[in-house]
Amino acid sequence: MLPASLDEAVTALAASPAAVPVAGGTDLMGAVNAGLLRPMALIGLGRINELRGWQYQDGAAQLGAGLTHARMGRPDFAALIPALAEAARSAGPPQVRNAGTLGGNIVTADPSGDTLPVLAALEATVTLVGPEGAREVPVSHLLTGLDPMRGGELLGYVRVPLLHAPQVFLKATGRSGPSRSSVSVALVLDPARRAVRCAVGAVAPVPLRPLEAEQWVSGCIDWDGDRAIDPAAAAAFGEYVASACVPEPPGGAAPGSGQDGKDGGPGAAAVRLRRTVSVLARRALGRALK
Repeated sequence: MLPASLDEAVTALAASPAAVPVAGGTDLMGAVNAGLLRPMALIGLGRINELRGWQYQDGAAQLGAGLTHARMGRPDFAALIPALAEAARSAGPPQVRNAGTLGGNIVTADPSGDTLPVLAALEATVTLVGPEGAREVPVSHLLTGLDPMRGGELLGYVRVPLLHAPQVFLKATGRSGPSRSSVSVALVLDPARRAVRCAVGAVAPVPLRPLEAEQWVSGCIDWDGDRAIDPAAAAAFGEYVASACVPEPPGGAAPGSGQDGKDGGPGAAAVRLRRTVSVLARRALGRALK
C-alpha cells in the first residue's frame, strides 16, 4: 500500500491493523534480515510529501516525520536546529542517512538513536495522528511509555522550539567514522529561562536528563555578561552529569582495584562509561558557551 497523504495512510492502517508502516526502512529491514520481524503487509509512507518538509509555526519548527537524516544535515536546516543537524550527519554511512527518517528514529526508539537526546534536550513534541484525530505528546513521554502510541496511530510531525541560542551534539563510538553511538550528549542553552538543558543518549533505554546538574550549572553562568563559567565548574558539571546518568560501579573505582578503567576487572566498563559521559558533557558545555 502506497498512500499519498497522511489521512490515506491512517485509513489504510485502520483497514489493515497488522500492516507495518515504513518510510526509510533502515531499521525495519535490519529486523527482517535478522529474522526478528515478518510483517504481514507494509504501508509505504515515502510518497507522502507533507511529511518530508518543515515549516515555521509559532516560534517552533514543525518537522515532517519523513525528513531524512541527509536532508536534516544540510546547511539550511543546520542554521535552524544545529544540534539536530549534527546528530543527523553522524547517524551512519550515506546510504543510511539518505533513507533513514526522523520519525523512524523516534518510533524505533533504539537507545543509540542520535536524534533522540537532541529532541529530549530541546523538549520537542510529536503529533500522533489516528482514527480519532491528532494529539500532541512530548517526545520524552512517548519514548518512556508514559504516553505511548495507540493502535492505528502514525507519527506525523515533530515540533521543535526554536531557541536561537547555542546548542551542541557530541558522541563517542567504538570506531572511526559514522557509526553507532556508545555515548551521546546533547546540550542546549535557553537564555530566556537562563537555563541549560542536557540529555545523554545510548547509556540507557531512553535519553536521560540530569535535571539537578542542569539546574546547578545554570546558576554558575554569567547570563548578563559573556556567559562565562569557571573551568572548575564546567569540570564539576561533567562529573555531575556522569554520576546522574551512569550508576556507580560495584565497589567504587579505587586505582589498582581493576575498576579504574585500566584493565578488565569488575566495574571497568562502567568507569569508562562514566568518564566518557563526563568528558562529553564538559566539552558540550564549553562549546555552547564559546
